[in-house]
Amino acid sequence: MADSLNLTIDGQAREVEQGTTGLDLFKDQKTTVVMRVNGELWDLHREVPADAVVESVDISSPDGLNVLRHSTAHVMAQAVQELYPEAKLGIGPYITDGFYFDFDVDEPFTPEDLKAIEKRMLRIVNQTQSFRRETVTSEQARQALKDEPYKLILLSKADEAATSGEGMSVEIGEGEITLYDNIDRKTGDVIWRDLCRGPHLPNTKIISNAFALTRSAAAYWLGNENNKQLQRIYGTAWPTKQELKEYQERLAEAERRDHRRLGTELDLFSFPDELGSGLPVFHVKGGIIKREMEDYVRDRHVAAGFDYVGTPHISRAGLFHTSGHLPYYADTMFPPLTVDAEHDEDGNVTKPGQEYRLKAMNCPMHNLIYKSRGRSYRDLPLRLFEFGHVYRYEKSGVIHGLTRVRGFAQDDSHSYVTKEQAPEEVRHLIEFMLSLLRDFGMDDYYLELSTRDEDSDKFIGSDEQWEEATRILEEVAISTGVDLVPDPGGAAFYGPKISVQARDAIGRTWQMGTVQYDFNQPARFELEYQAADGTRQEPVMIHAAKFGSIERFMGVLTEHYAGAFPAWLAPVQVRAIPVADVFNDYLAEVVDRLKAEGIRAELDDSHDRFPKKIRNASKEKIPFTLIAGGEDQEANAVSFRYRDGSQDNQVPVDEAIERIVKHVRERINTDHA
Repeated sequence: MADSLNLTIDGQAREVEQGTTGLDLFKDQKTTVVMRVNGELWDLHREVPADAVVESVDISSPDGLNVLRHSTAHVMAQAVQELYPEAKLGIGPYITDGFYFDFDVDEPFTPEDLKAIEKRMLRIVNQTQSFRRETVTSEQARQALKDEPYKLILLSKADEAATSGEGMSVEIGEGEITLYDNIDRKTGDVIWRDLCRGPHLPNTKIISNAFALTRSAAAYWLGNENNKQLQRIYGTAWPTKQELKEYQERLAEAERRDHRRLGTELDLFSFPDELGSGLPVFHVKGGIIKREMEDYVRDRHVAAGFDYVGTPHISRAGLFHTSGHLPYYADTMFPPLTVDAEHDEDGNVTKPGQEYRLKAMNCPMHNLIYKSRGRSYRDLPLRLFEFGHVYRYEKSGVIHGLTRVRGFAQDDSHSYVTKEQAPEEVRHLIEFMLSLLRDFGMDDYYLELSTRDEDSDKFIGSDEQWEEATRILEEVAISTGVDLVPDPGGAAFYGPKISVQARDAIGRTWQMGTVQYDFNQPARFELEYQAADGTRQEPVMIHAAKFGSIERFMGVLTEHYAGAFPAWLAPVQVRAIPVADVFNDYLAEVVDRLKAEGIRAELDDSHDRFPKKIRNASKEKIPFTLIAGGEDQEANAVSFRYRDGSQDNQVPVDEAIERIVKHVRERINTDHA
């Protein structure tokens, strides 16, 4: 073949004509939307080079979905500027399950505006406009985008090699500058263009009608609160209408399960403005759940060989310099408090004050407990555990109910072991974490290994230390038989970590407990133990938080169970409802017997009518509703009504009590006794 190229295409060697594009290669693969050329994503319009390894990328793959969503963001931005010509473009990246684009406009977008934008987007989609890539110089880009002030800022940052900022990577980066034009299919004219790294779909028609705009919100330019506030539109896009519908149904279900809403409806917790952002309070019913969680996990720790300790909420700042958290962790710690300064009568400082910090982690204080006396190899492993309350300065934009707060309690432990004991201790901790998740009814999970970012200078310790610690965590995680996925660059500054990623009842993934290997703090605190040969050795320190935090875990459990907590956790386990007031005394005796067994039972002897009492119990998601009328009393029985609406009638009282007590004491996470 004259002027031919040798390629490897989806693993197969092929010879093609020079000038062949991805569209030519994959013309029979209708769901291929981009290609990977020598490991990089390329538009299908581009010509493939000689000797390239080319792979097709399906629209349903993670990369394919990202390209679909980013292309849909471009269509949305084009629609906005057609409807609002004065709108200036910010940044529009793809995100999990969707995309957004920022705009500088005079007025915030309304729901009616979003409907109009969607309608205009559909018109653009149906025009089958092509996305065309153009490599340009910085000056050419400036000329093409001279009316887009935010794009000019990005180009300036590119010239300065300063490309950090929210969403910037989709627009500029190292290497060439590219524009993407939307081309009219009939005339070949450029209809719209944007600064973008790409790649994009071959044309807009592939987007079809499987997209939706979900909401609008204010957002600071580049995510910096010192910058101007722009208006952001969020959207989602999927390969088919059916997938879009399924996603919208998942969103609706997630809305029904939102722990913030359920926390209010079930009177569990709240977030008073008077306290400040990210600082929850637990009400009586929420306090019961929290206490049950803490009591159970505390008992499990003691049974697993942990010693319970307690530490204060505040410390001299120097402690966190010793541990290495300052300055590495300073951005997420609250500002220092200066105390104990002395002044003369004129207000002059005669004795400088000392800086204190709210603690953001418990480990430095546990190190002080370890160091409080001499340790021998016979003491190891030494396992210290507490429900330590910590405070972290989360930015206001990321605070979210109980799952992202500023004050929370960690079920935090630190194991001090010899190097030889480290692998077994890691295994012990991982198995402990997984067993706790199963105890609470979450048995769909995988492990994630977070390692050092090799290009960052924000990590301490030698290469050898990192290699050894990472190897130990990886080998132990693999040996558990649980799926393990990599998380490059996600390690703490002092060592790699294993985290448990748990899926809830509707398939969402939550990071739960973590195990971290720390070779840093023992050296910084000069921790030692006397080895069997009489020498002084440095222990290995292993951090573990089984829930992550009580608050976060409760938020996740609330959504996992949609507020219908297992009976052993439920604030009210039994509600007794008489068919008429005449049966109040009969059911009161049943309630008293249940209380004597430690069951949280109550009698509804209010003046509400019977149907309303049943509705109230259902609304409050009470596991067991006991009903009694004339026939029940005559038979010395009660009737069960369960949360799913089913009933079990005329169960003898002794049997009913036995069922409930057994169900609660065995901590069964499913309904029915």
